[in-house]
Amino acid sequence: MQGPGWNVAKQSAQEDGGPGSGPIGAGTSADRLDRRARIGGELARLRGGVALRQDLLSAGLTRHDIDGQVRRRLWHRGGKHTICIDGREPTGEGLLWRALWESGPRSVLDGPTALIAAGLTSWTEDLIHVTVPRNATYRRLPGVRHHVLRDLGPRVTTGLRRTKPEVALVRAAEWARSDRAAATLLAMAVQQRLVSTTALLERWECVGRSRRRSVLDGVIKDICDGAHSINELDVSRACRGAGLPEPSRQAVRTGPGGRVYLDLFWEGEDVHAEIHGAHHFVGLKVVDDSLRLNDLAITSDTMISLQIPVLGWRISPAPFLDQIRAAIEEGRRRRRRRAG
Repeated sequence: MQGPGWNVAKQSAQEDGGPGSGPIGAGTSADRLDRRARIGGELARLRGGVALRQDLLSAGLTRHDIDGQVRRRLWHRGGKHTICIDGREPTGEGLLWRALWESGPRSVLDGPTALIAAGLTSWTEDLIHVTVPRNATYRRLPGVRHHVLRDLGPRVTTGLRRTKPEVALVRAAEWARSDRAAATLLAMAVQQRLVSTTALLERWECVGRSRRRSVLDGVIKDICDGAHSINELDVSRACRGAGLPEPSRQAVRTGPGGRVYLDLFWEGEDVHAEIHGAHHFVGLKVVDDSLRLNDLAITSDTMISLQIPVLGWRISPAPFLDQIRAAIEEGRRRRRRRAG
């Protein structure tokens, strides 16, 4: 006795050139192909051009339907669980979905990848970062770095599964390729309002061990709490340690608009420096801009005015100390020329 699914199976076999194939209604094959394409397209639009095999089955397709589309090269396998509906390989958001599906149901996007999924802009990452619990099994994928942790932390479970932004940000800073990259990520995420300073500070206080403890502790305080940030006294002490004269702090001068307070002032050399807080800038672009503007200021004919962004000083004070030294030497040369 033939079961109710026999006609469908026979039709699929005929359509794909399998056993028992023969003439069928002219519109039947086209209708079935159109139905497969429609279902696959609807799912792919929600997932960056890819679909989960189980979702295709749940939507009413059969394994034979899916394999038939792959044999025709209309769809392509992107992994054990991933079907590429649009294109031969996943791209963009589709890469993130594949990374999750192929890494198991308990995997989450983490670190910089989770921040990008949450809306971080102006940052690119070569690898997709996925975290899995210690007892999970996962498949290694090209372009994906798996992190195995005991505690995944608070997570967002709707859409792309990922750690919450404050968790992802601290981990992204830990995993960054350099102190500068870590500081850039921290500044950008706060400036773009992905993470509040309160949430960042609270999460940082929960971190037990960190290979970048001293750097990140300072950078996070610079970004979140100006009262504990680098100030004029820190720069003054560093100058003394480098054998440079110490400046006056918060010197008062009178300008066209009234009284002006200078953060640091070397009066005998006509050199002054302003310290800029971390919250004013986008990422660390200001560090490069400040170094460039300082070089121009040292060669100008007016008072030498330097800019010292706190994040730049925090992660690499040496270039700024070199510029202070050059500015003081240039100021002294100018003073000798005037005296001669």
